[in-house]
Amino acid sequence: MIIQIIALILLVGIDQWTKLLTVNYFNLGDPGVKIIEGVLELTFVKNTGAAFGILSNGTTFLIIVVSIVIIGIIIFQRKIPRTKHFLPLHILITFILAGAIGNLIDRIRLSYVVDMIHFYWFEFPVFNVADMYVTCAAIIMMALLLTKYKNLDL
Repeated sequence: MIIQIIALILLVGIDQWTKLLTVNYFNLGDPGVKIIEGVLELTFVKNTGAAFGILSNGTTFLIIVVSIVIIGIIIFQRKIPRTKHFLPLHILITFILAGAIGNLIDRIRLSYVVDMIHFYWFEFPVFNVADMYVTCAAIIMMALLLTKYKNLDL
């Protein structure tokens, strides 16, 4: 449990650090810095909504919903046995919580989420490190819940 809390703090710290660098080194609306020409750039976007810009300007609603989701995730995690067999689920939940908390901090502190990573070769929405935590961990978790843990009774 202590290792998970330390990992959570570290992951949230990395997310917040990347957002701080973005705000300090990029001007809102300026063209992004090309990392891989034609593929990836770093830029600064204020996201007042949720994923893909839905619920724009719904900051208060999103703060409430995300807070409830975080509580739900913690309740779910407490039901998962703390054994080696379930370690992958605990790790994935840590990443999901870190992403949710990282973006929640932005919403509370700034009333928007700082996004900076843009794959523009297929016009994917701009996102941030917290979004990567949540998306990747959720996809892997769904795969595990449908396969390795399909008989999990919580």
